[in-house]
Parts: sequence; structure tokens; C-alpha cells
Amino acid sequence: MLTFEDCLGLSQLTEAEVAAISEHEHLPLLPALEFGAYLMRGPDGQVLVQHILIEDIRAAQERGDLVHAARLKQTLRHFIEEHAAKRPPAS
Repeated sequence: MLTFEDCLGLSQLTEAEVAAISEHEHLPLLPALEFGAYLMRGPDGQVLVQHILIEDIRAAQERGDLVHAARLKQTLRHFIEEHAAKRPPAS
């Protein structure tokens, strides 16, 4: 049987990224992990996950939760750095 950590390792996402998807989509963590893994397999998956993170940041800022917004910004920064390194160079 696969654990959450096993699935996380296969998803190309971190737990913080999955938590942001969970928050955005109003899903429990495991379905959010499945959805995130599905997105990451698509051609625009990285862009879609970035949009989710950006929307979560804006929502946190609008409700005045600046600590959470700062954590989400760190998550976005890590996501971009991690996946930019794996992206093929533009032609």
C-alpha cells in the first residue's frame, strides 16, 4: 500500500504545494495531492500550479493573513526555482 509520502514523492510537489492546492480547491490533502499530480503531468501543469499559489497568496492578503501569505510566497518561490531547473530550454 502506498503512503501519502510515497505519493508525494511521485507527484513532483512538496507538502506545502499540496497544502496550497488543498486550500485553493477546498479538498482534503490526499485528493489535492492526486489533483496536483494530475496537473503536473499536463503540458501547462507548472503554470496552473503557479496560478493556484498566486491566487492563494492574494486571498490570504485580502483577508489580512500576512503570515500565511508570506509562507505561500516562499512556497511559490521554491516551486518556481525547483521547476525552472527541470524545464527544457526555450527554442
